[in-house]
Amino acid sequence: MNPDPLRMLVDHQNAGKSTGIYSICSSNRYVIEAALLQAKADSSAVLIEPTVNQVNQFGGYTGMTPGQFISKVRKIARDMDFPFTRVIFGGDHLGPNPWKNEPVESAMAKSAILVKDYVENGFKKIHLDTSVRCADDSGDPRAPMDDELVAERAARLCQIVEETHQRVRSHEIPPVYVIGTEVPIPGGATGVQDEIIPTGRTSIQKTIEITKQTFLDRDLEDAWDRVIAVVVQPGVEFGDSAVHEYNRSKTKDLVEFIERMRGMVFEAHSTDYQTESKLRELVEDHFAILKVGPWLTFAFREAIFALAMMEEEWLGPKKGVALSGIRAALERVMLENTRYWEKHYQGNHLERQFARKYSYSDRARYYWQNNRVQQSLERLFDNLSSHVLPNTLLSQFLPNQYEAIRSGSITSIPMELVHHKILEVTKKYSSATQFKTLFR
Repeated sequence: MNPDPLRMLVDHQNAGKSTGIYSICSSNRYVIEAALLQAKADSSAVLIEPTVNQVNQFGGYTGMTPGQFISKVRKIARDMDFPFTRVIFGGDHLGPNPWKNEPVESAMAKSAILVKDYVENGFKKIHLDTSVRCADDSGDPRAPMDDELVAERAARLCQIVEETHQRVRSHEIPPVYVIGTEVPIPGGATGVQDEIIPTGRTSIQKTIEITKQTFLDRDLEDAWDRVIAVVVQPGVEFGDSAVHEYNRSKTKDLVEFIERMRGMVFEAHSTDYQTESKLRELVEDHFAILKVGPWLTFAFREAIFALAMMEEEWLGPKKGVALSGIRAALERVMLENTRYWEKHYQGNHLERQFARKYSYSDRARYYWQNNRVQQSLERLFDNLSSHVLPNTLLSQFLPNQYEAIRSGSITSIPMELVHHKILEVTKKYSSATQFKTLFR
């Protein structure tokens, strides 16, 4: 593997080559496994990037620290015979967001420990996001934070990253940085307005200029040279049932601006559910880093629900077989703990019930690690491994996987069916980004 494929990616973009990379923003085991399978098929690397809310020094909602997350992926890679050296780890939205209800000094002190832990454990792509207001920050809470203040806090964290790298990993390639934020806070939007306005050229130019000067004032010139991307809003987003597709006619100013910037590309968040052709247009327009997360767990949920429906059809009438009840188990734990979906789903009882299952926002992704859900999932897999699904049912509920079985690409083992369903998404990103061409 090239010693620094992310910087090589930027070089390709600067040379006029439409090469990008997709970032797996998920801690779901099955998603990570599918991502490694995709990278293995491509003979390339894979970028995996948990958010600050998923993984932090207090465990995040996954219960994992940065070191535990690395260990989890290392074990998955070993079990799948995937070279661990081809896994690139990034940290998304690293900053005070989880502690925004605390005074700024408390939140920033915890952010300092956060970035130190990420770097000590081998994360190489660092998205610094200090744009959130803390409890004692003045000003309108609905208005953007002052650029100078955001830059100053980002530089403080960058300095800790640099010092930590020199102290514990100076023998390795140094980390690269992503700055800026033009997206909803980590975890997703609470709704989608009628029109998503792309970031203005003046706004992003100001962000870059102020952040650069702040870095230089802190003697972080070398770190600034490793700022490879800036986060912008290209006009894409998704909500419960709607997807705003990329419209390149509205980003011409952004494209012209970044083409004049050497050594930097755009990073686009919330690219989930875009068509493959739209993903390709994004990469062509220098949105070279594409974040994807909920679409992957949405595909995972589709696979599990399809398996559960087949289980009910196939094994429900059979005596002596205890069904998994996976869909009911998931609904129960979501109703018992409404924290991760209640503020995101609107409407009456039936509409919210529907959203808990089928929303593009896929707030169900926060609940798969629940012990009762995991037990139901294991029973589902055991049932369908012991009682092989007939092709006629597979054709009804998972037609693409049925065709893959017929062609000999996969078997009807539940795990293979789940992976193949998730790979339907990763293949789109692989084709659109052509990241694998860096390794030819």
